Amino acid sequence: MSGGEFAPAGPGRIPGASGGDDLDDDVLESLAEDLHRELSALGAHAAALYLLNRAESVLELVVMVGLPHEFIGPWERVGLAAPIPVADAVRGSETVWVCSEEVMMRSYPRIALAVPYEFALAAFPIPRPASADGAPGVHGAMFVLWPGVQPDHMPGALREGLGHLAFEVGRAMERAATAGQLRAPGHGGEVLIRNPPSPAPGTPSATELMAARLPEGVCALDIHGRVTSVTPTAARLLGTPVDGLVGRRLWEALPWLHDPLYDRYRAAVISGRPTSDTGVRPPDQWLAFDLYPDASGISVRITPAEVPAAGTPRAEVTADLPQLTRTGALYHVLHLATALTEAVTVDDVVALVAEEIVPAYGAQAVAMLTVHRGRLRLVGHRGYPPEVIARYRYSPRFSFTAGARALAAGQPGFYESREQLDRAFPHRSGQHDGMASWVFLPMIASGRSIGTCVLGYIRPHHFSTTERAVLTSLGGLIAQALERAMLYDKKVAVAHGLQAGLLPHALPSVPGLAAAARYLPGTEGMDIGGDFYDLIRLGPDSVAAVIGDVQGHNVTAAALMGQIRTAVHAYATADADPGRILAATNRLLSDLDPGLFASCACLRLDLRHHRAALARAGHPRPLMCTPGGGVRPLDAPGGLLLGIERGGDFPQADTPMPAGTTIALYTDGLIETPGIDMDEALSGLADELSHDVGLPLEDLADVIIARAHAARHRTDDIALLLLRSMGPDAA
Repeated sequence: MSGGEFAPAGPGRIPGASGGDDLDDDVLESLAEDLHRELSALGAHAAALYLLNRAESVLELVVMVGLPHEFIGPWERVGLAAPIPVADAVRGSETVWVCSEEVMMRSYPRIALAVPYEFALAAFPIPRPASADGAPGVHGAMFVLWPGVQPDHMPGALREGLGHLAFEVGRAMERAATAGQLRAPGHGGEVLIRNPPSPAPGTPSATELMAARLPEGVCALDIHGRVTSVTPTAARLLGTPVDGLVGRRLWEALPWLHDPLYDRYRAAVISGRPTSDTGVRPPDQWLAFDLYPDASGISVRITPAEVPAAGTPRAEVTADLPQLTRTGALYHVLHLATALTEAVTVDDVVALVAEEIVPAYGAQAVAMLTVHRGRLRLVGHRGYPPEVIARYRYSPRFSFTAGARALAAGQPGFYESREQLDRAFPHRSGQHDGMASWVFLPMIASGRSIGTCVLGYIRPHHFSTTERAVLTSLGGLIAQALERAMLYDKKVAVAHGLQAGLLPHALPSVPGLAAAARYLPGTEGMDIGGDFYDLIRLGPDSVAAVIGDVQGHNVTAAALMGQIRTAVHAYATADADPGRILAATNRLLSDLDPGLFASCACLRLDLRHHRAALARAGHPRPLMCTPGGGVRPLDAPGGLLLGIERGGDFPQADTPMPAGTTIALYTDGLIETPGIDMDEALSGLADELSHDVGLPLEDLADVIIARAHAARHRTDDIALLLLRSMGPDAA
């Protein structure tokens, strides 16, 4: 196919930098032509090919078919950790199928906000031969678009067709490698946009003459929105001569058309489906626009429209508004703003900026600095070597002058080369960080300056007007996200500090007994939990162990937890019978009437006679593990939760506890996981105890808690208390 065009890759594009495959132009041309043919066979209307830059863990766009370049701006460079279909396809080594706008909103809400249109998408990895160690690899990934809603499950024929396409693209890249057509890493390339050519203006064709006879206006746009032909009627309705429209985008030739037409054009191209809207030609001529897309462009029908009801606001004339904020840049900001709303902690904000904003703008490093006691303090970074970070963290001179100036003036600083930065700050000359271009974005939120975000580029970089505007906007969005995250982190630190203050600072040392405890707060919310544990020495060879969980996650629950722990400690000292300890604590809780309940398990260990007595108040059964690895629950009839009935009874059960026996007491957060059966989780805990019972008790506690610690979402706190009888010779 002929007539394709090359489009610049966009802001900060550095394909193949620091590693990864970068294809020769001839290979790109051939791949683009093959993709264009395959789209028709697959019933699709657009596709894009990404190559994996392994050194930077980034997917970089190299070929795009059926879409204008500006539409792909937010996803031109995609970090492998980003929640994006092509990144998921590479990470999971499988095809990602998004069959509708609804599924897109559910699975990829950031993309759905930026492109809120009805289309289907498949993303899949491009395989490469296995490496020397036998591990399979990928060259990169592709995505393909279809118009409208597709079946929930990808049809078998389509899956086979995509598999064939992935194989053929991968094979073409292997042939290119064999022929030496993979460019060396670091070559600055361009994204090849392969679309049908725009017909040159000239003598009207028979089709154009036919369209000119129609009573409504008709014009044709290429895939980039440029007018390729327009009828006299359409020109008259638009109020502009034909030669003032051909070769230009309608919304650029007629700025009043931007609001009603640009988004509809974008929707038609991305979704591949007809769209329509109305707009007003100043001062009061209402027009209807119907757009009919295909792979080669868009036909637009223009007709007079009825005047809307009284009070409907008329479209504003926007001739004086810069187009940079009214086209793809707006959607780029929407996409990244949506991502920032998902960040909870400061680490989340830093990770999101590093994984999505930095790759999208071609930067290689980021440092985030906040104001602390009159100085800029480093709170997060990516891409800088340790010696540079040491200067950021400890030196008042390294780049803080530029960062401080941006913050004090409330204006970003763009430095396209080292010479520019040195001229602006001559005393800084020689203190370089390995970068060649920089952006210093002031972070201002709620009317106050909170810090500076620094982006670093490994090569001199020209910042376009569009890029400067978008990055400036992002500085404010990052500031708001960071302010929320800093407040959250402070509240969590206070809550967890208070929680820790209510728990034992250290477990008592008891001859013949080893003990280890762990407490792990939940990941959701920042309130204080009610989980508690304690180990109380009763005599030279006896102890009481208690573990419990107060209902709720707030200050009231924490206060009640402190009262229960104190009460249990006092009752245990006076009477070491577990059943009576729980009964007395229950009466106290009922008298206090806090409106909350608590579960509790109380265990008395007689280390001389190797016996254990247990009583429970609605709490999970402890697990006992023998030295040989046999595990069973400690059975005791479970009484009601504390605080439900004042006269509640809490029977206890006695059991032998031979030397070397390990008992695990825990709260339900350890075994309650959404989507996992509790019996299955309890069985998993028992298997862990059995497998690792030979470990020292502190190591065993770490192993058990590690699985829970790795969980991304924990709705409840976790308390764990491990006890091991060491025998009469242990001291």
